[in-house]
Amino acid sequence: MKTNKVDLLDILSDKKVLYAEDDKGIAKNTIEILEFFFQKVVGVTNGEEALKELENSSYDVLIFDVFMPHLDGIETIKRVRQTDKKIPIIIISAHTEQEYLWRAIELKITKYLPKPCYKDTLIKALEAVCLELADNRTEIKLYEQCIYNPYTKMMHRNKKSSKLSINESRLLEFFIKHPNQVVSYDSIYNYLWGVDAPSKEAIKFIIKELRKKIDKEIIENIYGVGYIFKTS
Repeated sequence: MKTNKVDLLDILSDKKVLYAEDDKGIAKNTIEILEFFFQKVVGVTNGEEALKELENSSYDVLIFDVFMPHLDGIETIKRVRQTDKKIPIIIISAHTEQEYLWRAIELKITKYLPKPCYKDTLIKALEAVCLELADNRTEIKLYEQCIYNPYTKMMHRNKKSSKLSINESRLLEFFIKHPNQVVSYDSIYNYLWGVDAPSKEAIKFIIKELRKKIDKEIIENIYGVGYIFKTS
């Protein structure tokens, strides 16, 4: 299944998705599909659990059911959007009334899918997420003679190409989202691993390997704090 969509859906191979659904049967089936594409899939059963999970770890994509106990999907997304305006969000709901559709539009939802949500429909929604994550660009120019392709995870530098590992591509794309800013060790831990973070040496190793494929000077070390990804 994945090989048929590799040119587009492979962008999800180093991404984390948070999925909120209170129906155990639906959740199990959907998670099995998501695991074909994402590096990590975390499932929760309601909006409160989703918000707690987002406090402890960073995610690239959110998929929420509308009607859940304690805190429904719409209200959860409202709170997410207070701090994150850009993360792609898919809503899945048995209700398709105009009221919910308008509320979804106001919250900048990537896709609103009706239940039952079939595999092909979900995959189409994930393709829309991929385009949003890549900002409709197939390649990202880091500097002259250095181009990164987020779909293939390939780095093209001085006519040489190299494949980035999952953690290398995740960290690079995190840096790209925060150009010329101090990125702390804690924020890197949170983005790459969440609560299961390894030692600081793991980050240093990824940085070392990434510098080999990009340029040592573009990633500047800020002693005791973190790094700056210099784009200009």
